[in-house]
Amino acid sequence: MTLPERFRDYLGAPNLTDLWQRLRVRLERTGHSITGTIRAELDADAADRLSGLLGRNIAAGRRTVSLSELDTALLRSSAACGLVPVIAELTGGPLRDRPSERLARQDAVTALWAEVETVLDEHGLLSAPWVGLWTRWLHATGLLLRSPETARIEFDTAAKAVASVLDPSSPPRMLGQLATAVAGDAHALDNDRLAGRLAVRALGFAFDRPDPVGPRDRIAVWQLAGITADTVSGTVLTWGLRPPGDDPWSAMMRARAELGLVTHLTLAELSSVTAFLAAPDATVAACENPQVLQRAAELGVRQPLVCFSGNPSSAGAALAERVRLRYHGDFDWPGIAIAARLHGLGAELWRMNARDYLDAVGVGTTRLPLGSNPVPTPWDPELSSVMSRAGVVVHEESVLDVLIADLR
Repeated sequence: MTLPERFRDYLGAPNLTDLWQRLRVRLERTGHSITGTIRAELDADAADRLSGLLGRNIAAGRRTVSLSELDTALLRSSAACGLVPVIAELTGGPLRDRPSERLARQDAVTALWAEVETVLDEHGLLSAPWVGLWTRWLHATGLLLRSPETARIEFDTAAKAVASVLDPSSPPRMLGQLATAVAGDAHALDNDRLAGRLAVRALGFAFDRPDPVGPRDRIAVWQLAGITADTVSGTVLTWGLRPPGDDPWSAMMRARAELGLVTHLTLAELSSVTAFLAAPDATVAACENPQVLQRAAELGVRQPLVCFSGNPSSAGAALAERVRLRYHGDFDWPGIAIAARLHGLGAELWRMNARDYLDAVGVGTTRLPLGSNPVPTPWDPELSSVMSRAGVVVHEESVLDVLIADLR
């Protein structure tokens, strides 16, 4: 609807805005109920305008106004409509009905859980002894409720995948093949998809395994069901890694180190090798940018160095779980997030405290702005606040000489 222009100008005075906004909140909260009263502070002009609308004298000051009286006055005015549509036009759009929204949400949740049971029944999983654990986990985590619009499809994909791989006649397959078969999408069961998360947890319950905490654990769960994940595309760069074992792989790695060769390790290779990657008491340096490793290789640095080339791949995470690391990365928020992730996996931080950052800012040539959205630095709480104050990015390449000196 559109209010008559003069009428809208009359009620749209700035000194009545607070009253209309408060009425909007009230009407949305009560499901548009035109009952009760509301109190408002009125100056002389606002009181005069309200008096003209209601047809009775209202004095300035804090006054109580009846919603039904306002509704009746508006219906007989030139607007010829009630309180709800007038408030909607004066305050910027249709009013919400929050009680109805809550009921609709409750109905949607009830319907969703009914759908879960239907899907389990459709795929022959309802009577499986572990399914009760899975559904209780679903209730506890609320994962399905975060995106109820797509939850049914994602859950159906997960249930279909689980039923398929638990079928004794199911052949071994690649994860992408399974995803294509159950969803027509080779990535439907990837780690970052809800269906993949749901399926892995279901299989964990089926095989009595704990909730996976990393890529290796997730791959292990799929492998129990005869499904092979992609273990060869993601790699981690290594330089000078000299495993101490007598096995052929360790000997090969030492030979490559002596030949001055950089080695890419895949998750498949790391998963198949049980040898120590370094001496048990050794700490291996790690960096974010390949230029650091390249420089170490050019100079023939003897100490080993690992490079994650940004955020660690599954191969990088697997390596980080098997050696003691000291890590250096970029002083920007994405770089700090990577450092925090590796720190959480047990890595020490290498020249990554507040003093190191300030020293690097002093000698660096770049002055890229750091941006907002700071990331906590639990290994040195001062670092995050110091970076926020300085507001400057320090890329790893700008302190390359310092890092190489540490390795020589």
